[in-house]
Amino acid sequence: MDEERADRLPGGRRSRWERGDGRLPWRSTLLIALLVVAGSGFAGRDQTGREALDAAGRILLLLGAVPLLLRHRRPVPVVFAVAAVTLGYLAAGYPYGPVFALVAVACFAAVVHGHRAAAAWALGLLWTGHLLLAHWLYRRLPPVGDGPAPWGQEITAAAFAVAVLAASEAIREKREQRARRRADRAAAERRRADAERLRIARELHDVLAHSISVINVQAGVGLALLDSDPEQARTALTTIKAASKEALGEVRQVLDTLRTPGDAPRAPAPGLDRLPELVEQAGAAGLAVTVATDGRAAVLPPGADLAAFRIVQEALTNVVRHSGSRTARVRVAYGSGRLELTVDDDGPATGTEAGGTGNGLAGMRERAAALGGTIEAGTRPDGGFRVHAVLPLGPEEAP
Repeated sequence: MDEERADRLPGGRRSRWERGDGRLPWRSTLLIALLVVAGSGFAGRDQTGREALDAAGRILLLLGAVPLLLRHRRPVPVVFAVAAVTLGYLAAGYPYGPVFALVAVACFAAVVHGHRAAAAWALGLLWTGHLLLAHWLYRRLPPVGDGPAPWGQEITAAAFAVAVLAASEAIREKREQRARRRADRAAAERRRADAERLRIARELHDVLAHSISVINVQAGVGLALLDSDPEQARTALTTIKAASKEALGEVRQVLDTLRTPGDAPRAPAPGLDRLPELVEQAGAAGLAVTVATDGRAAVLPPGADLAAFRIVQEALTNVVRHSGSRTARVRVAYGSGRLELTVDDDGPATGTEAGGTGNGLAGMRERAAALGGTIEAGTRPDGGFRVHAVLPLGPEEAP
């Protein structure tokens, strides 16, 4: 594994030791060195068959601790260097004991950074070297008159090596799991933020597209009749004023969601109870709309009520902007566990965009999909255009 990649946690995030600040773990390394030197001195008192820990032995212990300063930057060279110094310390006949803590720390750092093989090789070479020292080379090495070590000691050494690797691997896995959970939480937060931005963009599009379409039509009427029929032009300007005021109010309501979290909206979200207003606004734009209701009307949950209102609003806006028809029919059907909306017009497409963005149908589909519903939009066999939406309702909302 590439060392640069190995030093990163899942998601490309650096480990907490690699923050890019250039600092070394000198405090923990100094503490480890002092404990190992002091502990080896105490351990030597009970090992009369080994060499007394003198200045040379203490220097070897410190030499074994110094590479630990780089254990998070260069874990592979460090683990082999520490193992080599430890083997030299044992070859000199100095006491067993805390010296193996240096190896454990180096192996732990290597495993945590993903270098399991390097840690295993270092421990394996150290164990093999100790095997040679304790059973074949002991006659040529201090202490003088030393005999072969019991074979049971090798089993203990092997068990120690396996325990170090297993513990290091367990801790590495736990840290990676925590890092993955953090990455998952961050990804979920990003998804929620993206969904909220999309919702706000969809709301703004639906509010502005409808109101600006009405304003566009009425402005054209006002300009055309300004000289020939000033009274009708005045009516068109009055409609523009009302539509712009309503649009500003709804935009303000949408933007209220960007205020401090926890604040309640200043006004309720629109729903099908405002369908008469849509009909009136469409009439002001020159579109005659008839509304039919099937089934027993029910109180809809806020999400479904808002989606239904916006779908009808966008469908009527598209008729105003893109259809040659001056009539439209809206059908609201309350069924068992679902709400059906149908908007029909009979006119051919005019081919005009009126400044549209082409996001209307996509927004309607997104609203329906968010509730588990569907949208079908297209030309009818007999001409004209139809938008048909099905929005499922939960058992407690079904009529």
